[in-house]
Amino acid sequence: MIAAVPIGLALAFLLTALLYASVGFGGGSTYAALLALSGLDYRLLPLVALACNIVVVAGGTIRFARAGVTPWRGALLLTALAAPAALLGGLTPIDQATFMLLLGASLLLTGATMLIPIDEGAMGQPGRLARYMPVAAAPLGYLAGLVGIGGGIFLAPLLHLTRWRDTRAIAATASFFILVNSLFGLAGQLLKQGPAALGGAVGAALPLLIAVAIGGQIGSLMAVRILPKRWIRWLTAALVTAVGVRLLIAP
Repeated sequence: MIAAVPIGLALAFLLTALLYASVGFGGGSTYAALLALSGLDYRLLPLVALACNIVVVAGGTIRFARAGVTPWRGALLLTALAAPAALLGGLTPIDQATFMLLLGASLLLTGATMLIPIDEGAMGQPGRLARYMPVAAAPLGYLAGLVGIGGGIFLAPLLHLTRWRDTRAIAATASFFILVNSLFGLAGQLLKQGPAALGGAVGAALPLLIAVAIGGQIGSLMAVRILPKRWIRWLTAALVTAVGVRLLIAP
């Protein structure tokens, strides 16, 4: 458990939530990595990370919906396929070494995909592979539940590469996808570890939940109204890559 949350860790969570929410993500993978580097028991990492995810993307999902940019038909299909798999992922036992490897590798992959150039002019003109995106939903949901994240960082790059919808519609879809997957993944983790684990993890990490709530609200507001997309993607890529490398080389 976290006896006292360092101010630096809380600020890192706030910044992470701000950056991720501004591009429609929750930040679960980076929260988990930061907690791993802080020394928290790896079995509690998914619980805290998923709780933070839910706090961040709940606000973002509401803002996107109110702005009328969420493509509900496509978002509901992808999420309905991924959520049961996220529950199974949360139920799957995993040892510490495998967990850390998957988490670090997912961060590096995320950083790389965020640097892929996006032709904004072509967004919203679906490519040939866009129709096959539902096939990827369940595997992405399972991986998300396994490592305790929402999975939007895996889904969104694929949606961008296939020009599934325009940029804001993809951000809105990723936000909703993360929210539902996080709820199902958290349910799986609780069934695996017992509900008492949630109370201890969330109670100890309450300052972190407050930090991500503040950062997430600012970030989701930027996503809807301001969003200098290229700069924020680069900053987020740099953040997750640095944390991923640090996680993989940590003793």
